[in-house]
Amino acid sequence: MCRVVDLQQAVLAKNDACAHTLREDLAARGTAVVNLLSSPGSGKTALLERELTLARSRGIPVAALTADLATENDAVRLARSGVPVKQVLTDGLCHLEAEMLGGHLHGWLPADTRLLFIENVGNLVCPASYDLGETLRIVLASVTEGEDKPLKYPTAFGLAHLVVVTKTDIAEAVSFDEAEFRANVERINPGVEVVLTSARRGEGDGVLVDRALAARDGAPVHIPVMTRKSHHVHGARDGQPRDECHLSGGSHTHGTDHAHHSHHAHHSHHGDHTHGADHTHGADHGHHSEHAHAPLAQDGGRPHTTDPDPDTVASGR
Repeated sequence: MCRVVDLQQAVLAKNDACAHTLREDLAARGTAVVNLLSSPGSGKTALLERELTLARSRGIPVAALTADLATENDAVRLARSGVPVKQVLTDGLCHLEAEMLGGHLHGWLPADTRLLFIENVGNLVCPASYDLGETLRIVLASVTEGEDKPLKYPTAFGLAHLVVVTKTDIAEAVSFDEAEFRANVERINPGVEVVLTSARRGEGDGVLVDRALAARDGAPVHIPVMTRKSHHVHGARDGQPRDECHLSGGSHTHGTDHAHHSHHAHHSHHGDHTHGADHTHGADHGHHSEHAHAPLAQDGGRPHTTDPDPDTVASGR
């Protein structure tokens, strides 16, 4: 048991150390990172596409990285916004990790990027446990998912800097109780802001961009009570940050990037990783893949141009 606990702690420390390094590198480049978490089907991609399009229309240098177990569907949709987009296929891994993210950003993220949106793998379990060096962690829930969602997934909602309700255009049809949902969020994460959005109606347009820009410019960010100060580490266990966690370090990629103009895609290959229950922020866990619990905070391009269709996001292994 002691060896298992030691391994878990080492795994958590490794991810946190890498996230800390990424956070410093990205902040130094003036880039704010937004980590979007939600269940599958929450409307996350639709909302993000609108936000990216809006940011581009306002002249804000923005990029997006989207992660899925399979298909490049989300990257193709997001690329319609005309901003740099990169697809990461996890091949069964149910979340992104800081080291994985750093590898994908190295050599790809445009140097002038001010906002980077990360569309995490669609689930509220594994991704909730990983600090990616983000400026803002935003959790989304659609009105169809039930008012008790925050109670069922306390880690995801408990570590959020902002909670977004999606698909409000059908709230009445599904008898969504906004007051009850807000009360449940408050129980898990006192003081966190809850905003309502509808990609179909345009309700809440710009909320993600505006909050991210404000955080980048130094506006106060909500501090979740579940955030554990012990996870704000400053380097690896030996006191030296891992090279692969630096954006200027070695690239941690699998295969070859392909892109046309600002449309990018890439694959990451990892083993299967699934869970049957939510992770609590106070309980560490470990197995063949690496976990870390998330506190949180704040930027590259070497793609090969191969696809003549600007509306296509191609990828290579």
